[in-house]
Amino acid sequence: MSSSSSQSFFARCTRSRSFVVGGTITAFLLLCAVVSLVWTPGEVYDISIKNRFLLPSAEHWFGTDLFGRDILSLLMAGTQNSITVGVVAVSIGLFAGVGLGLIASARRGWTEELIMRFSDFSFAFPAILSAIMITAILGPGGVNSIIAIGIYNVPVFARITRGTANAIWTREYVMAARASGKGKFRITMEHVLPNILSILIVQATIQFAIAILAEAALSYLGLGTQPPHPSWGRMLNEAQTLMFLQPMQAVYPGAAIALAVFGLNLLGDGLRDVLDPRLSRKR
Repeated sequence: MSSSSSQSFFARCTRSRSFVVGGTITAFLLLCAVVSLVWTPGEVYDISIKNRFLLPSAEHWFGTDLFGRDILSLLMAGTQNSITVGVVAVSIGLFAGVGLGLIASARRGWTEELIMRFSDFSFAFPAILSAIMITAILGPGGVNSIIAIGIYNVPVFARITRGTANAIWTREYVMAARASGKGKFRITMEHVLPNILSILIVQATIQFAIAILAEAALSYLGLGTQPPHPSWGRMLNEAQTLMFLQPMQAVYPGAAIALAVFGLNLLGDGLRDVLDPRLSRKR
């Protein structure tokens, strides 16, 4: 990338409010996850019944929970879990779904029909319902929840890849490449995939937010990350019986989930404007 094009890209990033706000929130969450690997205000796994339900103080900024654990430490450690689940689950869907979508677009015929009908069948089940069904079969746990969410992401990326790739296959430069004797695989890698990459990046941020929501829901239901590992969803589950006694116990993890989803959605919206400036001019 030349210096002028990189400067133009940076200028578009700074002009997009969605990108700046979403990127800032996402960077903050990533920073919390990284910092929690080496430091948290309190011990995440230590239970101290005598210190439960302490009010916010200099020692415990957000107070303590039902088991006397520092809430801020649990939130920071829970960020690791949410980001890990999001990254791995989206990566599973991205690689498998994009591969299937590119195959469907390049091969057409019965191959395309088979892949797309599988995607249509998968879309009959909502994300949370699909994840619950898969974890019910495989058993509860963090790894199984990642697999469940990743499997749901596969048809999402497959459909988007196939739809955008079909449009690229009709372009003049692709026809010229076919006329020059290039095979379908080479055309896919050299011409199709690079031209749909920006759309896939934007969709990945959206699916990241959905993965965080799905993981929180599974943990809330007891099918996701298991104790003693911290999880925002399980923190909500533990706080549900304390809504009238200690309402802030539920507010903190709920706000963390909302902030993460809000930031990722803004980042996706901003990336769409930055990677395709024509969309921002149409608004």
